[in-house]
Formats: sequence, structure tokens, C-alpha cells
Amino acid sequence: MLNNHDQLWNRCLSVIKDNISEASYNTWFAPIVALKYENSIFVLQVPSQFFVEYIEEKYIDLLRMTLYREVGVGTRLEYRVLIDKSSGRGTQIPSAAEQTKQKSTGSNSSYVNPYHKPQLPEIDPQLNPAYNFNNLIEGNSNKLARTAGISIGNEPGKNIFNPLFVYGQSGVGKTHLANAIGVMTKQLHPEKRVLYVSANTFQIQYTDAVRSNTVNDFLNFYQTIDVLIVDDIQEFAGKTGTQNTFFHIFNHLHQTGKQLVLTSDRSPIVMVGLEQRLLTRFKWGLSAEIEKPDFELRRSILQSKIYRDGLEISDEVVDFIAEHVVDNVRDLEGVLVSLLAHSTLANMPIDVALAEKVISRIVNITRKVNTVEKIRDVVCEYFSLSIDAISTKSRKREVVQARQIAMYLSKQLTKSSLSSIGNTIGQRDHATVLHACKIVNDLMDSDKNFRSSVREIEEKLKQ
Repeated sequence: MLNNHDQLWNRCLSVIKDNISEASYNTWFAPIVALKYENSIFVLQVPSQFFVEYIEEKYIDLLRMTLYREVGVGTRLEYRVLIDKSSGRGTQIPSAAEQTKQKSTGSNSSYVNPYHKPQLPEIDPQLNPAYNFNNLIEGNSNKLARTAGISIGNEPGKNIFNPLFVYGQSGVGKTHLANAIGVMTKQLHPEKRVLYVSANTFQIQYTDAVRSNTVNDFLNFYQTIDVLIVDDIQEFAGKTGTQNTFFHIFNHLHQTGKQLVLTSDRSPIVMVGLEQRLLTRFKWGLSAEIEKPDFELRRSILQSKIYRDGLEISDEVVDFIAEHVVDNVRDLEGVLVSLLAHSTLANMPIDVALAEKVISRIVNITRKVNTVEKIRDVVCEYFSLSIDAISTKSRKREVVQARQIAMYLSKQLTKSSLSSIGNTIGQRDHATVLHACKIVNDLMDSDKNFRSSVREIEEKLKQ
């Protein structure tokens, strides 16, 4: 027999189901469990903090209206977030609207116990809850950084990744990862003082502190942070006063076992305009690069977002987007938003034709036909070799390597047979081509400079 709260929740679900798509209902409301209804408070158990954030952003008005209609006006909503499924351990939090209401109607009276150790006031961590590990899809390009980030979220300051220095090109997910670390930390350790700040904001705050003669207050505040996340730290370049102040903050936090997470668009090794003592400290922990997402990761990111948003897009369209939008994650998300807008406003199906139309406004999708000959010529040009040189039996290292890369890329980017590739590149047989592909694969896994050279040649072939 159903409890009273189960019956009430089932009535609510019937209303909600009539107002949203089936895919959205199955994703966001079917997993919710009604726990209890007491004293006008309705408690819902959700699988993760991300559920709370998404529902509060997308469906809170519908949910609140439905609760008022089916349960009663004035019903307050609270969530219980599962932290450990095996033990059933969780944390209970009120809806954001309830927190605001409680703050505005709260009592102003306060009694200070002289024997009670004063606690630091709560701070806004400045995190974006939409950036979390639930929607940070793992791939070869971000596996190391993501794994380290999860380790930090579980035990901030008590791991070998301190500081965690994450670097990579714009749009590859550095800010997402930095926020995800903070969100996870606050979820598992709500008592921790977590702060996400951009380097630009830090610089402005420091400048204001100098002007108002409050630098000591500025330092004291930052030295109370348990997990400090600084985004785009390369912007400290040339700012001597800011660097000096951050140096002291870094030292204090690191020495007291607090966690630092830093992001940059370049590795500490190639950063210019920063003091050497800072660069040395940046390399104390783990430096992890996030590279451009490969095809499989781009496809997984698209599928995840499509599922979360309750969209219906065919695999053919997903593959088309993943194949042509290659630079960063932001462009992938932008394409999905544009596709949905075009489809809704123009009443058009989301197919490859519409995807091509939308993508052509973001990237050049003129189809390039690669041939073995073209690949051979581009490789020779890159290594400043003549076509005759690559076709000889020369065993010089640079010639052999260029020949192997040409064979590898020809196998990857054309439909030519191994025999045809070998015949075009130096009159070799198919076994030589297979061996070359294995050598190149191994070197790309172990030699970062070699991998970078192959990627540069691939980019040239797209031009």
C-alpha cells in the first residue's frame, strides 16, 4: 500500500508528465523518490547534486506550481542528495527559493557565546553548478586531469596533486574541470571554504585593495580559503605586484595543507612574464594538459548533452557534427543550441542538411578530398624533403620518419589499400605500411613532440 507522500508524488508526476517531453520526464523525474511529507515540507530524494541544480534551473516553476496544486499552497520543497548509495548516506538541502525566503524572514537576534570558537562567515564560492563531473565526459584528451580533479574533490589538500596545474587551448574544458572540482568539494565537504576566481578578477581585487590601503585584509581573506581555484593564471604576466601577493598566498595555503587548482592556456615551461619562483611552485604538484577532444570524445559529449536535454537527434547527424566541429567543446554545444532553435522556429527536421547549414556558419566544412599523393607531398613539405627523397631506400632517420608518417596518415585519411599506399610512397609492400603505422602509433603515445608534429600535418591537410 502506498504511503501518503507516495500518492501525492504520483499525482504530481501525472501533472508533470503532461507538461514536458517523455525523454525529459524519464531523465529528470522518473529517478526521483518521494521520501516524506511532514509539516508542509515535501522531501524528494535525487541521485546527485546535478539533479538539484538542473531541476532548479529548468523545472522549478513547474514543480512548485504542481506541489501547490496537488499537495497544498505553501508546501516547501527540500531535496535529499545521495552521497553514498551503499550506505544510503546523503545530505538534505532546501530548494533555492526556500533558502532565500528563510534568509529574508530570519531573526536578527544573535547571542554570542564567549566560550564558543568563532567561525569564519560563509562565502559565495563563485562556482557554476552546471559545470560538474556528471557532465564532464572523460576521453583520452582529458583523462589525467579529470582523474586528478576527482581525487582532489574527494580529499582536497590531502593528495599529491597540489597544486593541480591544468593547461590547454581555449574551449577544451579547463574552466569546466576547475568548477567541477569546486562543486564536488562543496558537495562532499560543505564546511570547506571554496573559492573560484579568474586571474582578472583577482587582479582587480588586488588593485582595489592597494588603492584603499587594505592589502592586509585582502591577504588575510585569501589565506582563509581551503580550496582556491584560479582560472587563466597566465594573465598575471607582467603584473609584478599581483604576482608578489599571490606568491605569499600560495605559500601560506600550500604550507597549511590547503588545495590550489590553477588553469592556463599554456604550460608553465613556456609561460613568460611570470617570476621564476612562481613558475617553480606551479610545477610542485601535477601539470596536466587537456588536448583538443578527439572524434570519440566529441561524439560522447554530444550524445550526453542530447540525452540530458531530452532531444532526439539521429546518430548520422551526431557523427556529422563530431566530424566537422573539431576545435573545442563550446562549439559543439553551440551547434546543438542552433540546431534546436532552427528546428523549432522554422519547423524543420534535425537532419544532416540542417546540421550542414548550421555548422557552415561556425567552421568551413568544404569537403577536402585527401589522396595518398597529396598526403605524401604535404609531409615532404613539412619536413623540407623532396618527393624523390621519400621514395628512395634511404635509411636516414628524418627520411624514414617522414615516410612512416605519410603511410600512417594515408591509412587514416584515405580509403586506399595498403598495397596502393606502399606503392605510391617509396615502392613498399603492404607489410611495410602496417609496420610504419604501428611505429607511428607507438611514438605518438610516448613522444609528445612527435605527436604534435603529426597533429600539425593533419591540420595542414584540412586547409
